[in-house]
Amino acid sequence: MADEKETKKKAPAKTAGKATAKKAVVGKKAAPKAQSAGAQSAAVSVIAKKATGKKIKVTQIGSPIGRQDYQKGTLIGLGLNKMNKSRVLVDTPSVRGMIESIPHLIKVEDAA
Repeated sequence: MADEKETKKKAPAKTAGKATAKKAVVGKKAAPKAQSAGAQSAAVSVIAKKATGKKIKVTQIGSPIGRQDYQKGTLIGLGLNKMNKSRVLVDTPSVRGMIESIPHLIKVEDAA
């Protein structure tokens, strides 16, 4: 019986070599690309717009019930989840884009 146990040794799994090869490929990182002058100026202008400090007041006036998922997600992204709830947000291009995607659900005012 001792001889039988010695002869029934398990062979190494063939997939183990493939898994380590995949890990090696996943572990490699691409070198970061340098930004062009145009991309840098665009990033600076967005930062400058944030720095102005202009704020807007956004109030939810429509219910998300029965709406598409992206509209519900946009309301949550703006920080709104209940009717007549208001938030004061910094006026940035990303916030303006969210506002333009759901104008029928919100009311926008200048923050005082």
